[in-house]
Amino acid sequence: MGAPGAAPMTMELVLQLLLLAGWLAAFGLLVLLLVLELTMGRAPRLGATPAGASKGEGEANGRDILSVIVPAYNEATRIKGCVGALLASELGGMNWRLIVADDDSSDGTVEGLEALIKTGAFPSPPLEVLRCGPRPAGETWSGKNWPCSEAVRQLSQRPTPDPDPSATEWLLFIDADVTVAPAALASAVAEARRSGADLLTLAPRIRCGCLAEWVVQPIVVALLGLGFPIARANDPNDDTAFAAGPFMLFRRSSYEAIGGHRALAGEVVEDLALARAIKQQGLRLRYLLGIELLDLEMYPNFSALWEGWTKNWHLGLNRNPLLTLSSGALVLGLFSGPWLLLLLAGLQALQPPLAWPSLLPPALVGVTLQLAVRIWSRWRFGLGLRHWWLAWLGGLVIGAIAPASIWKTSTGRGWTWRGRSLRPY
Repeated sequence: MGAPGAAPMTMELVLQLLLLAGWLAAFGLLVLLLVLELTMGRAPRLGATPAGASKGEGEANGRDILSVIVPAYNEATRIKGCVGALLASELGGMNWRLIVADDDSSDGTVEGLEALIKTGAFPSPPLEVLRCGPRPAGETWSGKNWPCSEAVRQLSQRPTPDPDPSATEWLLFIDADVTVAPAALASAVAEARRSGADLLTLAPRIRCGCLAEWVVQPIVVALLGLGFPIARANDPNDDTAFAAGPFMLFRRSSYEAIGGHRALAGEVVEDLALARAIKQQGLRLRYLLGIELLDLEMYPNFSALWEGWTKNWHLGLNRNPLLTLSSGALVLGLFSGPWLLLLLAGLQALQPPLAWPSLLPPALVGVTLQLAVRIWSRWRFGLGLRHWWLAWLGGLVIGAIAPASIWKTSTGRGWTWRGRSLRPY
């Protein structure tokens, strides 16, 4: 038999450890909030008129040539909204063309667009639907790399809209789940020209369209702000490189200098690879917040969200198992921990009064700081407060995503992109 009083002592030790974990989680959330404000709160933004532009610089330049490429694979439900917004762009006479590069879709993506072109709802030019066909046998092409590369290859075989040899050519790759404001394209080109950027990438405003996104995406947005500081990404003397895949504007000569998407055909997280290639070549990377100009709604349901983040999570952390697992554990502790303590504090209150430490104070402080992070996200990024109290569920999901991503990436089992299998490399 155990010594008298052993059970109460063990329980008190457990409660002391929980109390410590609760205050550590609250401290971590406070640090998160402060660091986000110091990094993302003061990050450069691109609005309808580029910051620092002199007279005439914020306007579209008729000598610029812009090719907008939208890679699309089974995007029948979203492609019309994306293309419609792009066609409504205010470009001030800039030469441009819009290419939807279809990646062998099977859901009527192409047919729907072609029907709209025939009725005159979508003008052609500038819109063109390009069928890229099946991926070449015996070659490894991941994600959007094939349609993006094929679109550029076919464009290279055609005359440019403006024969002026001094004209600047730009390539913009934009995802089908992005909706742009009318001034987005002209503002981006003007800022790239003003800043001398070889790659200008814009972080969009995240729109949550389903419960799964409301639970997970606000946490991910905060983590991206910590993991890829904008100031470091924009510093040419810092190795940190980051690009937001939904909106990547390249100077065409620079894109070709790094080999484009073809040079990294097998890369799953191609936006990071392209950004790193730009910096490694000594070219200029410009990363800005574009939340006034772009909206992004990534995942229609939990299944798509799980597939997307388990595909990218481990790769985004440089395939470092310790870092990946630590990130999942940290999110679990910060976002699920306070709610667990709140539950335990309620159960604790039902027990006879004892001289045990109360779990309620750290639990309430942690939950309050989670709300503060969401209020900050609403203030800075326009991300709503809806379902903020489900942060505990988001912590659980991300805590499961981390090890699942290691497993999928390492074994290739269940590692897919929009249902297409990805080979480990």
